[in-house]
Amino acid sequence: MLVRDLLEQHKGDFTAAERRVIPFLRDPALLIELQSITKLANAAEVSTPTIIRLARKLGYDGYPDLHGAVRLELAERIKQPLAKLKAQPEHPKDDHIVNQFAHVVVENVNNTINQIDFPLFDQAAELLAEPSRRVQLIGGRITWPIAHYFANHLHIIRPNVTLLNPSQNAWPQSVLDMDESSVLIIFDIRRYEKKIARLTRLAQKRKAKIMLFTDQWGSPIENDADICFRAPVQAPSSWDSMVALNFLVESMVAQIQRSAPDQTGKRIAEMESLIGDSGIF
Repeated sequence: MLVRDLLEQHKGDFTAAERRVIPFLRDPALLIELQSITKLANAAEVSTPTIIRLARKLGYDGYPDLHGAVRLELAERIKQPLAKLKAQPEHPKDDHIVNQFAHVVVENVNNTINQIDFPLFDQAAELLAEPSRRVQLIGGRITWPIAHYFANHLHIIRPNVTLLNPSQNAWPQSVLDMDESSVLIIFDIRRYEKKIARLTRLAQKRKAKIMLFTDQWGSPIENDADICFRAPVQAPSSWDSMVALNFLVESMVAQIQRSAPDQTGKRIAEMESLIGDSGIF
């Protein structure tokens, strides 16, 4: 588990002094900058034994173990494609890449299922099923095709769906239409793009709801999202795998249809009639 997940899991166990340390643990870059337990204790205005007790409550042997875990998480979140390729484990020569890839992505999907909050998932589907809500989507350099795919399926089963232009120059008029009834769906995986954080802040000012799809480490905007889903993205490749994220998207589309069968069924029927009239197929 990530350090911040452990903090959430044990939040009821912390003393008042230990809670003063938590903001520093939630910001990996800040913790790395502080480095020593003495500097962290001074910054949090607690004793060093307080930090040691907190580390042990989280399951670590002590502060060096906790600090090492945070460093590893931060390194994974910013790992570049060439570094990923060099870090791949050795496989038997007769183990084809197809088998290797299949093993990893199946594990990614299983891990995604194991950590899904099903009531939250259903809540998200109900939110997206409301035709009066304006839904806007955006992805990053790698996740843009998933945002496009999700937008296309959503637009088939409900109105008021827009895929945002990736160019920041086009955002003002899109943000202008956001309000408290809007939902902004964001796909953001490592190496998390700065412009996504800027768009999130703009959308929040318009009181739009933020729905985030991210990787196992969590986008920097995760704390700003109203609803967040994580999916592991590791793969025996320089590039991260989108299979588990696609699994979430397709499952969400299916749940939206189930939550509003009459509404979505009518729209699909009308769409099929238009397709027939257009002679596309």
